[in-house]
Amino acid sequence: MPDIENNIKDKHKDLCAQIRHHDRKYHQEDAPEISDAAYDALRRELEALEDAHPELRETPDSPSRSVGAAPAQGFVKVRHAVPMLSLANAMTAEDVQDFLARVRRFLSLSDEDGVDVLAEPKIDGLSCSLRYENGRLVMAATRGDGAEGEDITRNVQAIDDIPKTLAFEGDAPEVLEVRGEIYMRRDDFGALNARLEAAGKKIFANPRNAAAGSVRQLDPSVSAERPLRFFAYATGEAGDGVPTFSTQKDLRDYLGACGFIVSAPARLCADADALLLFHEDILAARPDLPFDIDGLVYKVNRRDWQARLGFVARAPRWAIAHKFPAERAVTTIREIRVQVGRTGTLTPVAELEPITVGGVVVSRATLHNEDEIARKDIRVGDHVEIQRAGDVIPQVVAVLPEHRPADSVPFDFPQACPECGSIAIREAGEAARRCTGGLICPAQALERLKHFVSRNALNVDGLGERLLARFMAKGWVSSPADLFDLPQVNAGAAEPLETWDGWGAQSVRNLFAAIEAAREQPLDRFIYALGIRQVGQATARRLAAACLTLGNWRDAMARAQDRDGEAYADLLAIEDIGPGVADDLLGFFAEAHNLAVLDALCARMTITDYAPPSRAADSPLSGKTVVFTGTLSTMSRDEAKTRAEAMGAKISGSVSKKTDYIVAGADAGSKLEKAKTLGITVLSEQNWLDMVSKN
Repeated sequence: MPDIENNIKDKHKDLCAQIRHHDRKYHQEDAPEISDAAYDALRRELEALEDAHPELRETPDSPSRSVGAAPAQGFVKVRHAVPMLSLANAMTAEDVQDFLARVRRFLSLSDEDGVDVLAEPKIDGLSCSLRYENGRLVMAATRGDGAEGEDITRNVQAIDDIPKTLAFEGDAPEVLEVRGEIYMRRDDFGALNARLEAAGKKIFANPRNAAAGSVRQLDPSVSAERPLRFFAYATGEAGDGVPTFSTQKDLRDYLGACGFIVSAPARLCADADALLLFHEDILAARPDLPFDIDGLVYKVNRRDWQARLGFVARAPRWAIAHKFPAERAVTTIREIRVQVGRTGTLTPVAELEPITVGGVVVSRATLHNEDEIARKDIRVGDHVEIQRAGDVIPQVVAVLPEHRPADSVPFDFPQACPECGSIAIREAGEAARRCTGGLICPAQALERLKHFVSRNALNVDGLGERLLARFMAKGWVSSPADLFDLPQVNAGAAEPLETWDGWGAQSVRNLFAAIEAAREQPLDRFIYALGIRQVGQATARRLAAACLTLGNWRDAMARAQDRDGEAYADLLAIEDIGPGVADDLLGFFAEAHNLAVLDALCARMTITDYAPPSRAADSPLSGKTVVFTGTLSTMSRDEAKTRAEAMGAKISGSVSKKTDYIVAGADAGSKLEKAKTLGITVLSEQNWLDMVSKN
């Protein structure tokens, strides 16, 4: 059984590492390496694995709770007042039907209740948020990682579709943020590439890359020369004076009245059949549209239902993107290279003879693992059929053996790590082969450090992958604690950082100031930064909320090593921490070298006590432990838990003497009986609604 659990966890780690890499290439570098279809397949595989094993969703590197990638260097960063989230994907008719079924379940609707959905084209461009104050454009920002983007205000000034002032019948709203997509029409894209080629410059692969690359020019005059356009589709922060819209269609009409162009055609659909028919119609019309789209977006039309449905970590529950099927072509494999991921997984990548698929040049494809290579008998020199949807790189669909060279030989998958030479083993039942080098393997050590300084961890600005790799190569850094000693190491170095290409005294001061600022961290971020398996941001927050201080947390983990003790039971009572997550947590604390890392970090850092969210600080539920049991009639269990957590409550899956309230719905069973025995306050569903409605 433990072997099976480890195999599942390792598979999850491998998927997370791949998705993180491709998020960075797409959102930050505008240089995607795989197609939308291949990326979506990775996302679906991850979601299926996390649905079957929910505790995996809380791992340090799970992309399920994040959007995009951190802002690129060279632009001022902008914090979004309202996060810019991504969308979950539907690939099939069944996915669309499941989406509507999930909406009905969450809202406790019957099959007879109608759910109108607004369907709009999904523009393949660059997401942008426009901030208007008193009717005047004052800020434009990219989506970035969803929480923080790049200031591109000067770069959008020349886009005709973006009004610089908004006309209103009465007083202009104090604040109105308009979200939409910057894109480039196909004919404009062709003309731009023709000009670039004539000038001997590098051309763009597709209109999406051209739009993103044009907006991200450090010189605004270059952006001004590019034929960019804008479609509006949503609002962010909205102050007094902005109407309260009852439907998504009303919001769409309002944006049009404000002077924005909204994407067309759009249709209000009453059920899944109507949505699927519209999808077929747009797919047929797609070649004749003047702009690229890669699917449709479906949004529940009623805004009050949108508010109730709310959001998961990276996407709204009330919207989904229905992607188009992939395009295909045939090319040749030049080489098969094996890359090493953060968890030591060896992943084969095909280097392709560049080929244009749907107007895009593709040259690389992931081959997943050695079983995939063997199953399809993929070899260097083979002609292969590839498919893509929406962007650059495809997946290999099939080999065409009739075109295989006479001297072809099967691919020999390496038995040693190409990075460090350590043995690469494959355990029984596993698809992946992994390096055994651990911390001595530069590929793995680098990724561990990258996680430690990443945005949601210590957030050390300026300390990226290349610089970390160079520090490691010089022997300046090998563990997280070494980062805080860099100023002293640099001062005594024969070739200090100030002498490196691209560095100067000011940039070095900025880096060291960022490291110094990272010395003080709240407990939840520190726990997440440690990179403990299966401990993602949400689990780190719940651990911090339960323990409050670093000392309490370390003490609780030490006492929980006794699986028969009260501390272990308390650990399992924390929402979403099951035996698997607990094993990884306690396994981390059982290793002497991990405790040594903790001690070294504590000697260099200040870890502040956990503080509840400001919006929940005055709530009567703040810090209270709540258990839900039985069937609720006015809302789903998920909706009730989401609302309770927003008010600062700690949600537990089991009843103990530390439980403050138990909310008992219909058919409550053993949990209710135990609560009564322990003298815990029992709330009916109406009692609960009365309590939360006051806040």
